[in-house]
Amino acid sequence: MKDIKKTDVSPIVQQAGAQTYDSFVGAIKERIRTAQVKAALAANAELVLLYWDIGSAILKNQKQEGWGAKVIDRLSADLKREFPKMSGYSVRNLKYMRTFVKEWPDRAIVHQLGAQIPWKHNCVLLDRLKDAGTREFYIRKTLEHGWSRSVLIHQLDSELHKRAGKAPSNFALTLPAPNSDLAQEMLKDPFIFKPAPLDESAHERALENALIVRLKDFLIELGDGFAFLGNQYRLEVDGDEFFLDLLFYHARLHCYVVIDLKVVDFKPEYVGKMNFYQTAVDEQIKMEEDGPTIGLILCRGKNKTVVEYTLRDSNRPVAVAEYRLLPPNLKDQLPDARKLKQIVSEVEVPDGE
Repeated sequence: MKDIKKTDVSPIVQQAGAQTYDSFVGAIKERIRTAQVKAALAANAELVLLYWDIGSAILKNQKQEGWGAKVIDRLSADLKREFPKMSGYSVRNLKYMRTFVKEWPDRAIVHQLGAQIPWKHNCVLLDRLKDAGTREFYIRKTLEHGWSRSVLIHQLDSELHKRAGKAPSNFALTLPAPNSDLAQEMLKDPFIFKPAPLDESAHERALENALIVRLKDFLIELGDGFAFLGNQYRLEVDGDEFFLDLLFYHARLHCYVVIDLKVVDFKPEYVGKMNFYQTAVDEQIKMEEDGPTIGLILCRGKNKTVVEYTLRDSNRPVAVAEYRLLPPNLKDQLPDARKLKQIVSEVEVPDGE
């Protein structure tokens, strides 16, 4: 009889072995969840490629056969009549399919990129961006971080592609590769916050409190991997008390991150204060398996040359970035959550996309 290789054995059997029933059923549940995720991803990819094929057929016949725009109305009615229980064939969505092909004419590239994110995400990118390279940036970020549609819209609103990885730092000199690249990538310059009802004249404690009140928005702007540990985090050094504005732990970098808020422009002495905080965290909180504590100084403004000179001789990983508060008039112009949901729902697609 043929020997059974390890690769021929079910993952569930491999995990089950001589385990208890709880472990056994737990392994089966995990395998089911994994299969569900894979099936959903495969179904989404197939749907997006179907839409590309439909859009390609529409575009081709309009060019070669001279069909006018009315063909889309007719096609929508015919498809709805043939598939009454299926959504996704509205006139609006068929026009999105045609635009999708115009913007992504290579089906192979669509399979690698656009087909890997939900259709509604693609529609948002088609509406908001004309440059293929910028769309690719947001697709890859969506895949990397698992962004929901609302988070994607937030990142588009704040033009993440112009800010990601731009903060001056000394990470290349103070962190080992590849952590130095990952740490640099997580930073933005400027960071954009919306802690209403503050304005740019707010003092540091008011800014800090407002960010904490809107912690979810703050964490979204910071990016993937940040876990909030506290504000005004108390440290005691030989009887003296010190308070960190904000303390985080970064799950991907496996290190603590100290954030110091300044409502004025950057000054060189801020790095010395940050280095002290980093040393205290490393001595009192950091575990042996954790990486070096990272410092992020958020200022109202900065002179890049002054920042570069200051960081050059610092032996601890520090970055300096500016922050911007969303102007009240811009906040008034942005749709609220209910309106945003209504706008997105106008793109008709099958349930579960």
